[in-house]
Amino acid sequence: MKKKWNVFAAVAMSVALLAGCGANNGDNGGGSGDGASNAKKEIKLAYVAWDSEIASTHVVKEVLETKLGYKVDMLQVDAGPMWTGIADGSADAMVAAWLPTTHESYLADNEGKLEDLGPNLEGTKLGLVVPAYMDVNSIEELATDATVGDGVKYTITGIEPGAGLMMKTEDVLEQYGLKDKWTLLESSSAAMTQALESAYKKEEPIIVTGWTPHWKFAKMDLKYLEDPNGVYGQDEQIHTVVRNGLKDAQPEAYAFLDKFNWSPDDMAAVMIDIVEGASPEDAAKAWVEANGDKVDAWLAE
Repeated sequence: MKKKWNVFAAVAMSVALLAGCGANNGDNGGGSGDGASNAKKEIKLAYVAWDSEIASTHVVKEVLETKLGYKVDMLQVDAGPMWTGIADGSADAMVAAWLPTTHESYLADNEGKLEDLGPNLEGTKLGLVVPAYMDVNSIEELATDATVGDGVKYTITGIEPGAGLMMKTEDVLEQYGLKDKWTLLESSSAAMTQALESAYKKEEPIIVTGWTPHWKFAKMDLKYLEDPNGVYGQDEQIHTVVRNGLKDAQPEAYAFLDKFNWSPDDMAAVMIDIVEGASPEDAAKAWVEANGDKVDAWLAE
């Protein structure tokens, strides 16, 4: 199965980044001015519409606005434009870099063009996820157990095309000999979780691309399929990545972003609030208000 890439969608996302960010002055300064002395307190956060990144980016936005007095522009894009936006300075920062495996190609493509501040969350995982009631435990079984394949119509429900998780799942199809029969369905993070919830309520079989932390594991009894070939890699980290020059142009924001760090339980609390009906803004505000000690540590000089 060949990876499908919608060129027009990718270009549209890049244009959206540039339109939201204004013209770049060529020094990787985005729209943040020539230095800290005359820079406006504005910052542009790029993120992908994954539940985990919606939670983290809105918490960062809440702290920047209410604690540091910044005006924050939120730029929702796909993974590729998110990385290139940081690299070319049309966005200032992201807290959504899954490393060392999921986004390794994006990091390699933009080496030297951005700054990796290190992990803001540890203990993440990604792979193929199924309801616990399904009688399958390993990716290897997908090549031999026709009952599983027939039950899901040889389809794995994925997320946005171009996402690192989707690229790794293409590798899974190749390395486990699944390409001839199995299809990786491109959709979105929201559509994937909706399909999973619908199947789960009916106790129907389904295989999805999944990751931790995610609220779905708190709401449903799910399991990862074992990956004996290690295609998805080991446990990952989510990193904070900023454009070159941000430290000089926006030192307060940079210092906070450099210290931003929280746990999977912290992130899950925000995600669950959102899935239960709170807006991302309200969920982030509630978490920040309830976790003053942690926020103060991020802002300590």
